[in-house]
Amino acid sequence: MSKQEKINAHRGSLVIPGGKIGVLLVHSLGGNPVELRFVAQGLARQGYTVYCPLIPGLGGGTDTSGLSSWQDWYAALEAAHDELKTHCDVIIVGGLSAGSMLTLRLARERPSEVDGLLLFAPTIWPNGWAIPLHFNLFALVYHKWSARLLHLRQRAPYGIKDERIRNFVIDSFKSEGRPIEDMFGRGGGLVWEFKSLTRDVKRRLGEIKQHAAIFHPREDDQSDISNAFKLQRELGGVVEMTVLDDSYHMVTLDRQRVYVVDRTIDFTHRLTERIAEAAAVSRMRHRVNAVAAAE
Repeated sequence: MSKQEKINAHRGSLVIPGGKIGVLLVHSLGGNPVELRFVAQGLARQGYTVYCPLIPGLGGGTDTSGLSSWQDWYAALEAAHDELKTHCDVIIVGGLSAGSMLTLRLARERPSEVDGLLLFAPTIWPNGWAIPLHFNLFALVYHKWSARLLHLRQRAPYGIKDERIRNFVIDSFKSEGRPIEDMFGRGGGLVWEFKSLTRDVKRRLGEIKQHAAIFHPREDDQSDISNAFKLQRELGGVVEMTVLDDSYHMVTLDRQRVYVVDRTIDFTHRLTERIAEAAAVSRMRHRVNAVAAAE
């Protein structure tokens, strides 16, 4: 991709130009594209164009009023997908944690324009061992206005098993002068919208036919592995499952991030090779039919 073909990205997004195969990656609820930097850089080294948009409302600090909706998040993802389509012929879409739900909805709504799925610690609902039990009381909240009265906090280890990496992330956040609650807390309105998004996605999982790769920790502190097993059972396409034994929720940052990157690259290579082979067969069949018709 030349400088003249630069992706028009929202401020705070991560863009790495490459070839005609693109990978669109979605950050977590309250997160940002930095969470996906290792994966993005690994894919970029293989020649892929990688775009990690900052999704307004979904990203941390982008909706302090709590007025955005999941439809707003999804519209921003569609716009990012449209932008990447102008540069790439094949697009694989991935998401981390809550971002995986937006990824799945995009795959369902645009089946011919999403060629594969990467799901990193996919979260249908936060139910890991570090989630406080009172979080389940949120199921009794039936209106967004009342949900906005709540502020839900996470507790250590904050999705990162490696203590050195965890401390580095916390220190870098503190250096920005922002309280730790901003990073590991979630407003009730944000959680309400996420709950509404997952409700929409869950009821039509079987319609999602793209080949998918799931990476999920066995001992996820934020999102129990049952989330991944549900997707493995109910998605309509082929699902490859990788269970990680030395990571917590933030699999793209934690101890096994190199393994996750390597497996992601392997999956992407195999998938795009199959797509190229299918396209070649289709072109050949078209030529044969054209010749037959001419005779």
